[in-house]
Amino acid sequence: MIEQKINLKKTLKEVFGYNQFRGNQETIIQNLLDGKNTFVIMPTGAGKSLCYQLPAIVREGTAIVISPLIALMKNQVDQLNAVGINASFLNSTLSKSESNKVKKSVLAGNTKLLYVAPESLTKPENLDFLAKANLSFIAIDEAHCISEWGHDFRPEYRRIRFIVDSLGDLPIIALTATATPKVQQDIQKNLHMEDANVFKTSFNRQNLYYEVRPKTNVKKQLIKYLKGKKGQSGIIYCLSRKKVEEIHEFLKVNDIKSRPYHAGLDSSIRMQNQDAFLNEEVDIIVATIAFGMGIDKPDVRCVIHYDAPKSLEGYYQETGRAGRDGLNADCIMFYSPEDIHKLEKFNKDKPVTERDNARYLLQEMADYATSGVCRRRQLLHYFGENVEKDGGFNDNTDKPKPKFEANQQTEWVLKAVKETEERFTISHIADVLMGKETDYVKSYGHNKVSVFGKGKDQTQQYWRSIIRQVLLFNYLKKDFDNHGVVKLNDKGRDFLKNPKSHKVMLTEDHDFSKITAEDEEKEIGGTAQDKGHDPVLFDLLKKLRKKLAKEKGFPPYVIFQDPSLEEMATVYPTTNDELAQINGVGMAKVDKFGKAFLDAINKYVEENDIETDAEVLVKQTANKSKVKIFIIQQIDRMIDLEEIADAKGMKVGALISEIEHICYSGTKLNIDYYIDKIMDYDRQDEIYDYFMNAETDSIQVALDEFEEDEYGEDELRLMRIKFLSEYAM
Repeated sequence: MIEQKINLKKTLKEVFGYNQFRGNQETIIQNLLDGKNTFVIMPTGAGKSLCYQLPAIVREGTAIVISPLIALMKNQVDQLNAVGINASFLNSTLSKSESNKVKKSVLAGNTKLLYVAPESLTKPENLDFLAKANLSFIAIDEAHCISEWGHDFRPEYRRIRFIVDSLGDLPIIALTATATPKVQQDIQKNLHMEDANVFKTSFNRQNLYYEVRPKTNVKKQLIKYLKGKKGQSGIIYCLSRKKVEEIHEFLKVNDIKSRPYHAGLDSSIRMQNQDAFLNEEVDIIVATIAFGMGIDKPDVRCVIHYDAPKSLEGYYQETGRAGRDGLNADCIMFYSPEDIHKLEKFNKDKPVTERDNARYLLQEMADYATSGVCRRRQLLHYFGENVEKDGGFNDNTDKPKPKFEANQQTEWVLKAVKETEERFTISHIADVLMGKETDYVKSYGHNKVSVFGKGKDQTQQYWRSIIRQVLLFNYLKKDFDNHGVVKLNDKGRDFLKNPKSHKVMLTEDHDFSKITAEDEEKEIGGTAQDKGHDPVLFDLLKKLRKKLAKEKGFPPYVIFQDPSLEEMATVYPTTNDELAQINGVGMAKVDKFGKAFLDAINKYVEENDIETDAEVLVKQTANKSKVKIFIIQQIDRMIDLEEIADAKGMKVGALISEIEHICYSGTKLNIDYYIDKIMDYDRQDEIYDYFMNAETDSIQVALDEFEEDEYGEDELRLMRIKFLSEYAM
């Protein structure tokens, strides 16, 4: 045994270059070498791969590694081959001749590790081949795919045990980075590994900084953040292939070195892009959440979720690709409730059980994003680690939300759980407290419990937050046999007996309810400010605008709107190109009005020794330019707005917004042909006269000015476009 340990450490040093094992790696490896089934739950970046790679090297025969990630297979095979270990993979990317070459090497006893996709493992010809090979053990990577409660359930993983049995009595090692206690239980049951030795490492990645930001003006935030991390590696996850391509193009025009990565790309392109990232030819890889990256890169300094993930397991696994070298890294999620609604729509055609599971996981994701509690503590609790204090190094501990005394609310929650016999979910308990007489509540007689309706003045979200925090602080516990159900534990029972001996302080949630899908569109050009605008410069620019407007004989807003002046007073543009990037400006207005404003800004900057912030000005992507050109061309051809909107798959209101953006940037559009069809001349004249004399171009102010229902919002917006096109250009 001592000699074997010495040999293991010798191999560790000679092959992998490490002097010492990390955590319980050595114990796990020894357990597998002893022929025992092994279950490993270890966070991403903690060294799971070594737990099956090293024993494969020292043990006679070929180890089969079942993995769903084709990208990870290639990455790990390349790394093993680079250190002199003969490893191969067998999946759909190989040609017939390449597959035969791999099989020949295995049968000759030359291959130490063979990575196999689960789909490939089910093919009869591959099973026949493996039956003839000298196999050492089976490693099942990403084992959470077995569980229907996991974040990445794959039906083909359910067949693995049957296939493994057909290959003989081989020891199994199952590994996962993300498994709640419920998922752990499901994995062991499905693999018939209830007797396996379980090795679980803490999920606490102390070097990762967790942050959730509201999803407004994301593109501007991205550019500012990434330009501050120039030369550092990062991953940006998006919900769809289309969004991946859009963000990649956007980063490219803003001089950020990036590559896209999603399942819609040709496999050779995916591999080229992955290699470019691994070889530091590019800084950023933009990828879909659904497509497993499998990137084993130690120096990823940030993982950014442009869209909310489908589950906390997925989120944890994806953020775990940051900071594998142990140095600090950022994990930033941009969150909007709209993301959750989109994902719910994707699930509507799934079978009922699968849809319910997906809805539960999405709710957990939304609860995490909105919670004001220490994010590290939330994540650890989700994976079954109860901690007594906050872990720090996240936005909620850096900028804490207000706390409030909640003994009364806690008592109501615990009574509701007790009086409903500890058999129901958080949502059901919230319904009871709110006094909602749903069919479900009435069928169990829960409309008659003592706390029914006690919290009727609060929302479902409020009570979900209270119950989540009561659970987090160990007054309740999860029932792992019944997904989503909460039960009392000893601390909760003690509270009900002696409520005065406890003081419960809970934290307010973040309010993301006002964020809509339209907010993301408003970010183009960088409308939101990450810091307050300079009030002195803003006032100076307003006076200049008023002076020029008086000389021209039209309202000041025709030159530039207030948001444009605010942005000028934030980023201090000092050249024509920089001014043209300000939202609502454009080169046409720069040519017409720019000189006076640039002179004023340059003088102010020089006199006050101000360092400009031009690097956060966001350049538009080619896609937006194409849409703009299309709209201008169609209007020049006098095509009805409804037809233009249909051609681009948008609503007329959204098209009008695009036209307004074009107009405010200084391009003249003649939409008289359309306005004349929908409005008589008297109505046009009245609105036109209003805008000529108005102090603001606000549509809401205009609606308030006219009698109720006299004019519709679209009519006012179209006439504002007509007015601006005639006077501002």
